[in-house]
Amino acid sequence: MKANWKDTRVLILGAARQGLALARWLSLHGARVTVSDMRGADELRLARESLAEYQIDWALGGHPLALLDSTDVLCLSGGIPLTLPIVVGALQRGIPLSNDSQIFMEVAPCKTVGITGSAGKTTTTTLVGEMARRATTDDRPQSANPSSIVHRSRAFVGGNIGDPLLNYVDEMKPDDIAILELSSFQLEQMTLSPDIAAILNITPNHLDRHGTMDAYTAAKCRILEFQTQDNIAVLGRDDKGAWNLRDKVKGKLFTFSLNELEEGLDGAYLREGSLNLRDGKLNIAIMPREKIHLRGDYNVANVLAAFIIGYAAGFPLEAMIEAVKDFHGVPHRLELARELNGVRWYNNSIASAPERTIAVIRSFEEPIVLLLGGRDKNLPWEELMQLVRARVSYAVLFGEAAEKIEKTVASLPVGEKRCVFFRVTGLREAVRKAAEVARPGDVVLLSPGGTSFDEFKDFEERGERFRAWVQELS
Repeated sequence: MKANWKDTRVLILGAARQGLALARWLSLHGARVTVSDMRGADELRLARESLAEYQIDWALGGHPLALLDSTDVLCLSGGIPLTLPIVVGALQRGIPLSNDSQIFMEVAPCKTVGITGSAGKTTTTTLVGEMARRATTDDRPQSANPSSIVHRSRAFVGGNIGDPLLNYVDEMKPDDIAILELSSFQLEQMTLSPDIAAILNITPNHLDRHGTMDAYTAAKCRILEFQTQDNIAVLGRDDKGAWNLRDKVKGKLFTFSLNELEEGLDGAYLREGSLNLRDGKLNIAIMPREKIHLRGDYNVANVLAAFIIGYAAGFPLEAMIEAVKDFHGVPHRLELARELNGVRWYNNSIASAPERTIAVIRSFEEPIVLLLGGRDKNLPWEELMQLVRARVSYAVLFGEAAEKIEKTVASLPVGEKRCVFFRVTGLREAVRKAAEVARPGDVVLLSPGGTSFDEFKDFEERGERFRAWVQELS
């Protein structure tokens, strides 16, 4: 843990949102910062202009190993792989690695909540943030005399989503709270844990990056590794990947489940259509499931997770219930894009792994036209395609993964092949094909199962383009 950055030579790889925020903060605190990016000067003109007032050096067009000769700490932006030659070289030289979330938690004066998982972490983090904002709202009138103004505690949400929290850490106070979504990419470099650490689930994802499930699980588990007996951990009870890590918990353990909890477990759970909370002898009926606006069992699990995380953080129950009743989800996560001619079009562009698509398909009873594809992450498709063949009316395959998906379907045992498959080149053509085959009462679902990087810069752009192309339909 580093307290003084003055004159520390820091090399930042990646000039995206996280890297730029880190460069700005480190420069303000006296570090000698170099930002390296594979892109050239023209592509990064706006980024460089945004940091023009700071003394920052730029190394563009590559990551030359010679940069390590003048580096004390190497910071990686999200998505930078540890196998990159310059990262390997840094590790060989004993140069420590860090990132913006690690540095934020080193200097944050307030309680921190970290949330990770293969699916649901953005929805859960956002909802916990809404709970926190209501819990920290103070309606007391403020005095006109600045010397007598009472500080209002505030909630900050960031990490792998939103605005990097380093942009705000210097104004934070001890009674504030910071809620961070943390990815496996960030966690595999980190050497400290949040006060409250939640692992929602661990299912196959990012194997193109981590190589094996063991390595992926180990990266997720680091959110627990540096906790103490004074900290709190939240693990999903219904997910083997998360629940198998319970022996790693050093402090208080809470859980959440769509089923009633076994005796001795504390957490949030579903019983007879009602959300409940148990902590020792304390039992609370929270709210009916029907008050949740989000669709699907997996989203009920996200809400249960948010309740127990909020409870662990000390939020009033009334504030949490109010937040859930007002929460309608996060863009690109089972978002209703349009209803046209009796067909509802859903944008679930966030689904970049087959497991995510499986969960979403199971939340519908209507006939489904599924848009499936993108770029494969070296993940298994067999379980998803068995479900698609049994449950989906039409599947439109697009992008780089289309061929692998077709081969997966062909390899399945002979059975009822209710689903009709089409293969197209890109997402726009997939939208048009879906419009041809969809009938009133159907759901058209973009839930690709692959990443967006074969056609778009990220899942947000994919979802936005999907929305736009759906709006063009008549």
